[in-house]
Amino acid sequence: MKCALVTGGSRGIGRAICVEMAAMGYYVIINYKGNEAAANETLALVKEKGSSGEILKFDVASKEEIASVLGSWMEANTDKYIEVLVNNAGIKADQIMMFMTDEQWQGVLDTSLGGFYYVTKQVLNAMLQKKYGRIVNVVSLSGLKGLPGQVNYSAAKAGVIGATKALAQEVGRRGITVNAVAPGFIKTDMTEGLPEKELVSMIPVKRFGTAEEVAHAVGFLASAGAGYITGEVLSINGGLYS
Repeated sequence: MKCALVTGGSRGIGRAICVEMAAMGYYVIINYKGNEAAANETLALVKEKGSSGEILKFDVASKEEIASVLGSWMEANTDKYIEVLVNNAGIKADQIMMFMTDEQWQGVLDTSLGGFYYVTKQVLNAMLQKKYGRIVNVVSLSGLKGLPGQVNYSAAKAGVIGATKALAQEVGRRGITVNAVAPGFIKTDMTEGLPEKELVSMIPVKRFGTAEEVAHAVGFLASAGAGYITGEVLSINGGLYS
């Protein structure tokens, strides 16, 4: 059975990606860290699309949890193969650098950049053996442009962009593509509290994007038809920055 693993899949962009993967016919593994109720809501939406899946609780910032939970799942489910990996999990701890704590710096890097490394490394070997795979990393406008108050987040996402380009060159000959999508301002709980009216005036299409619009782009990069696209970063920002 071909599976799609989506980290941080319980809500927001991650939830929309899970639904998109279900619509593409994948068995969806919905990773979450703490909100089991939200993860189950996502699973219900996956099933509404006529597919199936399950929820899997682990913290992407913990290599021990990834090894024990995801590693054990892979060992116990030899009939299932993770063909698509979407590294979506991320956190924000915004603060100008002068007042940023070590914990705010390290926590954001451990989740976005460390999570990419440990989760991808866990599933990559099976893709290499199958000589097929799709890895899509959810980065950010912040990782391309840099945003004030987000030195930690910008650094983490920029790191994933560099890793995307490097890994794509390592595994391309084995039928595995590695790409990233870089959302701008998307209407999710992570953008609540932002001055939307002020920001919209800067965006050429004059609105925030939707999680579904990001998910459609991820779906394309995860498809068989995108096999000649790798090492790319697709901006989804309404023309704000490219």
